[in-house]
Amino acid sequence: MPFQDFREFLEALRNAGELLELDRAVSPELEVAKAMRKSASVSGPALLFKNNGTEFPLVGGVYNTRAKALIALQTTEKDVFDRILSGMTSRIPPTVVADAPVHENVIAGDAVDVSRLPVARYSPDDGGRYITAGIVVSKDPETGIPDIGHYRFEVIDKQTMSFLALPNHRFGRHLAKARRLGHTTFHAALVVGVDPVMAYTCPIQVPDGTNDFEVVGGMRGAAVELVRCKTIDVEVPARAELVFELEIDFTKEVFEGPLGEFTGYYTPGSDKPIARVKAITHRNNAYFQALLTGVPPTENHILKQLPYEASYFATLKAQHPTVTSIAIPPSGGTAFYIVISMKQRYAGEARHVILTTIASSQRPKIVVVVDPDIDVHNPDQVEWAIAFRSQPARDVIIVDGLPGGTLDPSIDGSLPLNKRVGSTMGIDATFPFGADEQKAADVPAGEACGPAVAEHGHEFFKVADIPGWQDYDFPELRKR
Repeated sequence: MPFQDFREFLEALRNAGELLELDRAVSPELEVAKAMRKSASVSGPALLFKNNGTEFPLVGGVYNTRAKALIALQTTEKDVFDRILSGMTSRIPPTVVADAPVHENVIAGDAVDVSRLPVARYSPDDGGRYITAGIVVSKDPETGIPDIGHYRFEVIDKQTMSFLALPNHRFGRHLAKARRLGHTTFHAALVVGVDPVMAYTCPIQVPDGTNDFEVVGGMRGAAVELVRCKTIDVEVPARAELVFELEIDFTKEVFEGPLGEFTGYYTPGSDKPIARVKAITHRNNAYFQALLTGVPPTENHILKQLPYEASYFATLKAQHPTVTSIAIPPSGGTAFYIVISMKQRYAGEARHVILTTIASSQRPKIVVVVDPDIDVHNPDQVEWAIAFRSQPARDVIIVDGLPGGTLDPSIDGSLPLNKRVGSTMGIDATFPFGADEQKAADVPAGEACGPAVAEHGHEFFKVADIPGWQDYDFPELRKR
C-alpha cells in the first residue's frame, strides 16, 4: 500500500533509523540549514526539529539520500526505474472529497500570519526566509487542467510572499497565459507536507495538457484524494500537512531574492509579482517542512534525480532503443550535465543521441555518450571514457545560440530569463562504430592485450581488467 500522507512516510523513516528527533533548541535562522547540511554530508538521517521557536515541528532532509528515495517509492535500486516508468504509463484520476484533514484548521483574512511558521533562512545572503519544500498547484487559465511543481517562495511579511516561476515551466506558462488573457490576478495553492510519491512525481517531464494528479495516482497505484480550497477554486491534496491559498497580483511587484539555488550559486534578486495569502489551512499538530538548496549535492538534487533520469530514459529509449542507462548527476545541478550509455546501431548514432538530448526541454549544457560497459553513475569511469575513447577535434560538438539553462550563473544575468541564450557541448566518448565487433574478431582467444582494428583502421585495445575480482573471496577485508 502506498503511504497515505507525509506522516506515514516519517514513521517509515523512523522505523528504518533514518529520522533523528531533536529536542534542543535549533533556530530556523541559518542553524537549521547547518544541521541539515551536516547530516547530508555523511548520508545521515532526516531531522525533526521539535524546538524551533514555533508551535509547528519542522522536518528537514527527508529527501537527502538515494536510500530515502527508495523508502519513499517503496522499491529497490534494481527496480526503481521500472517502478517509476510503469507508474507514469498507468495513470489514475484523482477523487474529490467534501471534507479533509487539511481543513481541520482554517485561518483566513486578517488572522493570517506566516511568521507563526518555522520558515528557514538557508544561506547567509538569502534575501529572506524561504519556503523551498512547497508544491504549487495551479490550473491552466483556459483548460483548467492542474499542474504541480516545486517553486521557491520568499516570505515578505505576515500576509505576503513572492516567488520565482521560470518561464519554461508550466506554472510560469500558466501565469503568462493569464496575463495575455487580461487577468490582473491568478489563484494558486502552495502545499507543504505530502505523500512522498507526489514530491517525486513533480519533477517528471510530461507534456502540457497533462493532469499531474493522474500521474501521481499512477505512481502511487491509487487515486489521490483532493479537496477544494476554502477561498480559491483550486483542489489540493486532502491529507497535506498545510496549504497556503494564494492570490497572485500582477499589478504589484516586490523585490524577491537572492537565494542560494540548485546551481550552488546565489541567483540575483529582481522585482516579481506578490502573492497574497488569503488563507492558511492545516492539520492538527501539522508538520512544516524544510528543504535544503545550494552546492550539490543537496536534497533538492536527490529529489529530482530519479524522476528526471527515468522520464528522460523513457523519452530517449523510444527514439534510440539501444540506450541502456542515463545519469543526470547532482554535480550538474541535476539539470545541466547528462551521461548516456548505448550500443550504436549505425555509425554516428551517438551524435544523433547527443543532438536529440540537446533538443530536449531539459536544456543540458554538457551531454556525454559512452558505451554500455561504462557505469554512467561512476564519474571515474565516465572520465576514463572521455580521456581514452574520444578526440576533442573529432568527437566534441558545440552548438551555440540555444535557450540558456535556467539560473545558469555563467550566462549574462542582466537579461530576462526568456531572453538568455547559451551553448551546449556534446562529447561522443564511444568506440567508433564496429570497433567492438572488430575487436572480438581480431583478438586471438586467450590473448591478454591484443589490438582491435576499427573500420577506419585505428587500433583499440582490450581493456586490461582483472577477471573475477568482483567474486574474489577476501574475508579479511570484510572484517574491516
